[in-house]
Amino acid sequence: MRKISKGYTMNQKGRFIAFEGIDGSGKSTQVKLLTQYLTSKGHKVYATFEPTDSPIGKIIRDIFNHRMEGDQKVIAALFAADRLNHLLHSEDGMIKKLNDGFTVITDRYYLSSYAYHSVHVDMDWVIQLNAQSATLLKPDLHIYIEMDPQISMNRLNAGRTHIEMYETLDNLVKVRDKYEIAIELVKNEEKIVKIDGNRSPEVIAAEIQQLLETMENEVLY
Repeated sequence: MRKISKGYTMNQKGRFIAFEGIDGSGKSTQVKLLTQYLTSKGHKVYATFEPTDSPIGKIIRDIFNHRMEGDQKVIAALFAADRLNHLLHSEDGMIKKLNDGFTVITDRYYLSSYAYHSVHVDMDWVIQLNAQSATLLKPDLHIYIEMDPQISMNRLNAGRTHIEMYETLDNLVKVRDKYEIAIELVKNEEKIVKIDGNRSPEVIAAEIQQLLETMENEVLY
């Protein structure tokens, strides 16, 4: 168990924060804003994302962009492998960064796999597939940005030149529902905070900053 001390003062070992939400929910923007905020407070911050830009992650992106074929079970397994590499890489793995005193902020972690892949395959199987990652490293805090799927699709259509495999309104509605199931499954073992994403990025960022600043002496699991 870890604690966030008063004023979110860092100890030698860094903290691990995972952002979650459907595509178009504003996760990437909030990762950037939180990184800027914590850096301004003097913290070392390592911001990252999944799928990563590793060779495994590039295969995933090729499938998403329809440059390769991939069965849903293969995609889920590739994500699990990419995540383990994300954790264990000797130079820029998240565990290495945490041990070096960085706050690690990731755009997606295993809750994304639980939600996205379980639309197509059994969630219990996906959870087992990612069990090693969950054993190696649980976030100190999951921040789940709740978003209306239609608003997310409007954002995606406005900001993208192409739409990836999972970025349809029907799929995002299903993924949102699966997120709720996944969160319910792990809520007693993990620290998860839901944030209303149907507001301006600045308002959301201020709420997240206040959340971190007021979590004094709270035990994180």
